[in-house]
Amino acid sequence: MTEQHDGGCQCGALRYRFQAPLQDIAHCHCSICRRSTGGIVTTWITVPATAFQWLRGTPQAYASSATCTRYFCPTCGAHLALATTLSPATLDVTVATLDEPDRAVPDRHIWVQSRLPWLDLDDHLPQEQQEVID
Repeated sequence: MTEQHDGGCQCGALRYRFQAPLQDIAHCHCSICRRSTGGIVTTWITVPATAFQWLRGTPQAYASSATCTRYFCPTCGAHLALATTLSPATLDVTVATLDEPDRAVPDRHIWVQSRLPWLDLDDHLPQEQQEVID
């Protein structure tokens, strides 16, 4: 049986579901994620695009770079997903918007070359200077 995971924005206007295992989860340290989420680090889970569906609402799309489109709630502003042309068969979902984020355990850090210098990474997870996309 395929794992099913649900999530949504803070105000409830957007709800989503994906059917995929909780794997390929990374803490991103890039400056674009910091600015678009307002967080020091954004944790993403990468899922097959075909496994993801919006259940309620229509997200606002924003092209944050030449290769990435980010999806936000137009009401509360929560950042829920990211699509990149570098990996068109996948979608990244913010772990913080999952209904059960505690179940999504990160396996690495990405874009650590952009890490804030005062943030100490003392968790023994692998660190990628940029991001390795398989």
